[in-house]
Amino acid sequence: MKAVRLYEHGDEKVLIWEDIPLPEIKEDQILVKIKAAAINHLDIWIRKGIPGISLPMVIGSDGSGVVTELGRKVDKFSIGDEVIINPLLFCGNCSSCLENKENQCNSMGILGETTNGTNCEFIALNPRNLIRKPKSISFESAASFPLAGQTSFQMLVNRAKLKKTDTVLIWAASSGVGSFGLQIAKLYGCKVIATGGSKDKCEHASKLGADLILNHYKDDIISEVKNFTNGRGVDVIFEHTGLETWSTSMKILSKYGRLVTCGSTTGPKVSIDLRYIFFKQQSILGSTMGTLSALNDIKNLVASGKIIPEIDKVFSMENIRDAHKYVEDSNQFGKVVLVP
Repeated sequence: MKAVRLYEHGDEKVLIWEDIPLPEIKEDQILVKIKAAAINHLDIWIRKGIPGISLPMVIGSDGSGVVTELGRKVDKFSIGDEVIINPLLFCGNCSSCLENKENQCNSMGILGETTNGTNCEFIALNPRNLIRKPKSISFESAASFPLAGQTSFQMLVNRAKLKKTDTVLIWAASSGVGSFGLQIAKLYGCKVIATGGSKDKCEHASKLGADLILNHYKDDIISEVKNFTNGRGVDVIFEHTGLETWSTSMKILSKYGRLVTCGSTTGPKVSIDLRYIFFKQQSILGSTMGTLSALNDIKNLVASGKIIPEIDKVFSMENIRDAHKYVEDSNQFGKVVLVP
């Protein structure tokens, strides 16, 4: 079979589309023929080099496909089933997993980071990493929301405890995780302030229902937000960029506000003035991936049409270098999808 493999860290030229052996499934595994995969910023970070990555590696976390082979101990799926891949790896047996907190599992990992991922023609997986794909969802859409969708749902609903009365700020709302975050916040009845890095991206956020759209490179975010909220600030900040936006986020977070963060694309080291935290009784919440229930919740929202996966462009998997460059240059609105 063909797969995208990484032998060394670097720019997009280190991505190799090559022949590798077809996976041999274990008795408790399922072989899935990949119909679509999707790119996340995690793939870019892994390609560039983060600690603990064992090479060579087949990259990619998100995917959807069709069951083609079953191990003899598998009884929950059948050959021909259309499935969505859960990128979160978890043991299923520890206290966290048994309490439906799979993203707190001691052996937690992510496909394409801790083990071979989805940028390939076939993948062998444990049944707990698969959910059935509703017929109403295309393979491309099904591949676009697992990581970003469950991450956004976990951040806003399970961690920030979103309320209808909240005003929410979504940084970089045209990104995959941002576009899901914006739609989830609107679905819950919140007022949403969204940021984008260009006129086109701001217009796209407007189409998704944002109540106020700001250019995070040109607009005075602090004064605009204070004007919009009558000086109160925002109740929830959806933070996934890190260093470049952190200081502004803390200045516009309201009394009793919740800042929830899942990433640090512009840098991980930020400063915090504790006086503001305790005086305003604010909360800073970390969030990683999501639970299996969060994935099923976002799947149901997509299947019902209440959430629309934003697919910007579809690339052939053999053109993986072009796809990575496209994402790294921040050209996309939503997700970039790959097909073998």
